[in-house]
Amino acid sequence: MPTFTPKIRKFSQKSFIGILYFAAGMFLFAAVDTMAKVLTENFHPLQVAWSRQLGLFMGIVILLVIKGTVILKTDHFYLQIFRGCLAAASALMFIFAISVVPIADAVAVSFVAPFFVTILGALVLRESVGVRRWTAIAIGFIACLIIIRPGFSSFQPAVLLVVIAALAYAFRQIVSRILSNSDLTMTTVAYTGLTASFLLSIPLPLVWRTPVGNKEFLLIAALAILAALAEILVIKALELTQTVVLAPIHYTLLIWGTTYGWIVFGQFPDKWTWFGSAIIFTTGVYVVLREWSKKHKR
Repeated sequence: MPTFTPKIRKFSQKSFIGILYFAAGMFLFAAVDTMAKVLTENFHPLQVAWSRQLGLFMGIVILLVIKGTVILKTDHFYLQIFRGCLAAASALMFIFAISVVPIADAVAVSFVAPFFVTILGALVLRESVGVRRWTAIAIGFIACLIIIRPGFSSFQPAVLLVVIAALAYAFRQIVSRILSNSDLTMTTVAYTGLTASFLLSIPLPLVWRTPVGNKEFLLIAALAILAALAEILVIKALELTQTVVLAPIHYTLLIWGTTYGWIVFGQFPDKWTWFGSAIIFTTGVYVVLREWSKKHKR
């Protein structure tokens, strides 16, 4: 019995550190979304999305200088490029959406992504999905409609961009599962960052506005640096802790998004947004737990 104690302690410590990394990442992502929304008041969403990628791009360049092009070695070049395209699309659509939609609402709707991942897993990877998980997914989408409320006066068409961004994100996750069998995480991150930055740079001259004053420069610099740091924290968390443990922490984005939205913009979600969010949280965690349970029964 004593021989197992150190292993248990070590695992628990790694999991706890992973949870802290992930929670910090969610806190920073909410801050980044808030800064992005502030910047869209004076800058085109495309330029804001490009700025958000800048920190990660610079980090990858530094990594290439230190480790060399060996980190770009892949057996699935075109799949890596495709994942980068999806990252650029999802980031751009989300920022377009939050330029109009309250952050808390956009974050809540974005939580349909795990449901899309399950559906695509069944369609693309031929993963088995039981009746209970299909039911949870259906309930989750109904909750999404409660938040969006199409046909009502409060409906914002821009929120549909969040749904499309969530779908692009889900495709990204499916591609990641395929790539994880052969490529390093570092390789996937490098290709994603480089590809997304390149794609967003192509139309950038058409909308470019040079920042004026220290405030705008500092805000853009903070956006880029914090976005890169948040990405790194999430990657480190996933290396230390199982996804099923981290999944509930992901929903703290709604808490931080609501807090930032209230403090900075004076926006607070109504009761229907909270109601829909609670349903999405419950069903989302259930889907993740079912997937994890099934994986560990094999």
